[in-house]
Amino acid sequence: MDFRIEYTWDGFPVKHEPVCVRLSPGEKGVKMEVSAPFFNDPPAPLGEAGKPFSELWNYEVVEAFFLNDTTEQYLEVELCPHGQHLVLLLSGRRNVWKKELALSFKVFRGETNWKGIAFLPWSYFPPNVTKFNSFAIHGSNDKRSYEALYPVPQHELHQGQRPDFHRLEYFKPFSFNTPLGEEWKQPESDLWLIEKPDM
Repeated sequence: MDFRIEYTWDGFPVKHEPVCVRLSPGEKGVKMEVSAPFFNDPPAPLGEAGKPFSELWNYEVVEAFFLNDTTEQYLEVELCPHGQHLVLLLSGRRNVWKKELALSFKVFRGETNWKGIAFLPWSYFPPNVTKFNSFAIHGSNDKRSYEALYPVPQHELHQGQRPDFHRLEYFKPFSFNTPLGEEWKQPESDLWLIEKPDM
């Protein structure tokens, strides 16, 4: 399952080689591979590579959101070219109930591009993922760039609107059954079933 982030959050074509996200679901989870330009802007977070980093969205990141659009439960994964990551579980728009979950994540970085490989266990995914979106952020101050796989349609923009990656209504249909077959059932998650989030 390959995705190319070819637009800014508000629907304009990006002016560089698009960020690519590949999802390869398997028996124990999903391998998420990122291939992206390396902007090195802003500078690296002051956190250890391979560890979670709070508020990673303020840095250079590629993000993936996996949503159950009936319950508004979703998994947010943020990967940074400097090796830090952030995994959030949300129940309701912007309502984080678990954060900084552990992640197997490796980065291979050159001068102008980077690749990242993360392994997302099935337990991190909310039951019955139905929609998806992916984002990329880089740059500092007025050069900050927000990019989206599925942007806000330009005819729905209003003056002064800011990028908001939690506009779940703009996510698009998604199913792991596409690569895994119609008979496949998403494994149950101890995280989501046992520890029901407070609504």
